[in-house]
Amino acid sequence: MDLNQIVDAALASATLRSGPLLVCRPGCTQCCHGVFAISHQDATRLRDGLISLTETDAARTARLRVRVAESLARLAPTFPGDPTTGILTEDEEAAEAFENFANDEPCPVLDPASGTCDLYQHRPILCRTFGPPARTEECHLAHCELCYTQATPSQIAACELDPTLPAAIAQSDEAFNLTNGLHGETLIAWALREA
Repeated sequence: MDLNQIVDAALASATLRSGPLLVCRPGCTQCCHGVFAISHQDATRLRDGLISLTETDAARTARLRVRVAESLARLAPTFPGDPTTGILTEDEEAAEAFENFANDEPCPVLDPASGTCDLYQHRPILCRTFGPPARTEECHLAHCELCYTQATPSQIAACELDPTLPAAIAQSDEAFNLTNGLHGETLIAWALREA
């Protein structure tokens, strides 16, 4: 079973346990605004998705490429990393700069007309797992603020994503980087820049 299958199975389980408490639906785009770091494995998956989309829907691909170019133009001047490679800098100062970087930037993969993801089947792991409760590094349960609004703490805990996922994801990303001679993380706009 590959990483996507593991993640999707964990999400399906959390979704089933959440029932109506998980209100994520097509057209809800709150989590599609604000940049976040993605792994090179995620970046490769997105590029593969764009290649597939190019083969099936040229018009949609053209619109997505325009959004990528516009996003890059907005992000590059203050990018907390190397704007040529798209690799985020991995020091404390850059991490602090990233906290306040482009928090309102729409994801270039988000189709603003439909409110859906043009590369949904190829989306990054964070996109796949956002919504249901998941453990933070501090061991708190965090979830989408639009979900679980009427749930008790025990109901929220009962819907938690598989807590072994972060370690499996980190191990998979590390193996991918080692195999491909890569390091660090990037952003969706840079992942799709030359795809």
